[in-house]
Amino acid sequence: MSQFEVFKDNSNEYRWRLRANNFRIIATSGEGYINKSDCLHAIQLVKELAPTAQVIDKTSALSSLL
Repeated sequence: MSQFEVFKDNSNEYRWRLRANNFRIIATSGEGYINKSDCLHAIQLVKELAPTAQVIDKTSALSSLL
């Protein structure tokens, strides 16, 4: 089962990472949060917005949508 993990980085800021079923990291917060509540809110946003997020292919000359 995939899971979000909340942890503190070397700067003592909160971060999250998403692990796949095989426990490999497939996404990270990309930034640290001073408040844990902000970190948890970011996780909630990813959970809510990801199902409807568009995929844009930046590798093609036309940058077409998948």
